[in-house]
Amino acid sequence: MKTILYISASARSFSENGGEHQSISRALGYEFLSEFKKHNNQVEVIHRDLSINPPSFIDQAFIAASFSRGELSESDKLALEESDRLIKEVELADIIVISSPMYNYGMPAVLKAWFDQVIRINKTFSFDLARGDNPLRPILSGKEVVLLSSWGEFNFRKGEEKSGFNHLSNHIEQLAPYMGASHLHEIASEYEEFGDERHEASKVNAINEASLLAKRLAQ
Repeated sequence: MKTILYISASARSFSENGGEHQSISRALGYEFLSEFKKHNNQVEVIHRDLSINPPSFIDQAFIAASFSRGELSESDKLALEESDRLIKEVELADIIVISSPMYNYGMPAVLKAWFDQVIRINKTFSFDLARGDNPLRPILSGKEVVLLSSWGEFNFRKGEEKSGFNHLSNHIEQLAPYMGASHLHEIASEYEEFGDERHEASKVNAINEASLLAKRLAQ
C-alpha cells in the first residue's frame, strides 16, 4: 500500500469534462493520479485542496508554541493543532504531489501558508547549534516529492534564460528535504499567457511526462 498526499493550490478548478478557465496544474495532478492508479491499485490518496480549505497563516502564538520547551500548555496545543494535523498527513505519505501554478514568479499564498505549517522545528527538522553554521537537519526521509506546475511564460528551468525568476520550483526544491525527499521531480506546462501552438505543445508534453512519472513511481 502506498499513500499519496496530493496538495492542490490553484485558485482555478478542473473538471475532466472540460469548461472555461480550467486549471492546468490541476489537470496535471488529475493525469498523474489517474495513471498511478492504473498501475497500482493499492494506493490511498489524501487530497488537501488549499483553495477550498486554505491553511491558517502562522502567528505569534504558533511561533511561541513551536519553540516552547517542556510540556505544552493547552493554549500551545491549540495553537499547533492545525499544524499537527497537516504534518501527520506528510508523515503518512510515501509520495507528496504538489500541483501549483506560478503566481507572480512564486507560489500561491495558500501554498506558502501550508509550508509554514508543516516545516516545523522538532517535527520535520531538528535544530542544534552544536552543528555550527549548519544547525538544521531534516527528520523525515524516504519520500518522493513531485511538483506539477503551470507557467504563464517560459524558460524557467535550471540553466534556462529566466531560471532566476523561478521562485516557485527553486523554493520547493529547497524545502523538499524537510518533507523527507532528497530530490524534486518537476513537470511544468509553459506559455499559458501566449495561448499559441507552443502552449498547446507544452501542455500535451507535460501531461505525457506526468503520466510517465506516475507509471514509474507506481512500481
